[in-house]
Parts: sequence; structure tokens; C-alpha cells
Amino acid sequence: MIKEKPKKEVVKKVKKVEENQIPLEAENEGDDFLNEKELALRSDRYFEAVGRRKTAVARVRLFTKGDKDFLVNGKPYKEYFVLRDDQETAVSSMEKMKCFGKFRVTVIVRGGGRNAQAEAVRHGTARVLVDFNNNFKKRLRKVGYLTRDPRMRERKKFGLKRARKSPQWAKR
Repeated sequence: MIKEKPKKEVVKKVKKVEENQIPLEAENEGDDFLNEKELALRSDRYFEAVGRRKTAVARVRLFTKGDKDFLVNGKPYKEYFVLRDDQETAVSSMEKMKCFGKFRVTVIVRGGGRNAQAEAVRHGTARVLVDFNNNFKKRLRKVGYLTRDPRMRERKKFGLKRARKSPQWAKR
């Protein structure tokens, strides 16, 4: 015979809500509460997206509050991207949507060269803007900022000097 396990009683905890406490979003458990001061400190919410190009990967965070600056690896984007073309490429998705200077954007970018990093930042900022406002998607898609550039360096094959270059052939 099968033994039946006794059913556990479920007891819900209910906390008394005071006037100066605000419940957290549904993503947290329902019995946690914060004071208004703690919520103001924690209200540093952000939108996050990842942009890629070749081997460069950029993690972009868009903050709605705080200083209105654009930081790449802890530096202003004009310091990090020395060339003007790379600077324009990095912020072009923000400028296209007329959002440049309205948000605090922090980017952590790794891998690849400077040009690939700038394009990865552009891809990431375009994606984060779509997360922020879905109405931006049509214009950013039309310009091509939401499409990841799939071109990457081909791997080296064995028996060859590079991906396709073969050793010199000698008849004798």
C-alpha cells in the first residue's frame, strides 16, 4: 500500500503596511517593503542591453535619473574614442532618436578594435532605446542600427597558413 504524506498547512505572512512604506514591484516577494528614503536611494533603475560587432561586446545601461553623460569604460566617450568617426558612430543611435543628453548611459565594452567597439556601442544603445520605448524600433531598424553585423574573421584551418592561404606549392 502507498502511504499518504500528511499535507502541510500553508500559512501566509501578512505585514502591516504603514503610511511611510511603499511596496516593491512584483518581481520581489510580496512581503518586502521599503521606506520612501530607501526607495529614493534604490530608484537608480536602468535598462540594459548588449551590442556586438565582430569580437567586441558592449554592455549598455541607460539610467533615467542622474547626470546626463555618456561613459565608456568609466571615461567620457570622447576620451575613450579618440577618432571623430568612432565618436559619431558610438552615439549615432542616440542622436537619431534625439535622446543624446537626456539619459545617463554607461557602457562596458571589451574585445575587438576601436572601430568594432564603437559599432558594438551603437548596436547596444539602439537595443536599449528599444527596451526603453518600443516606438523607436521602426526608425532604428530602418537605419540598420538594430541589425548585428555578422561579418567575423574566419578561423584558421589546419594545414593552411591562414583561413584560406595555403603553403607554397613546389613541384620538386
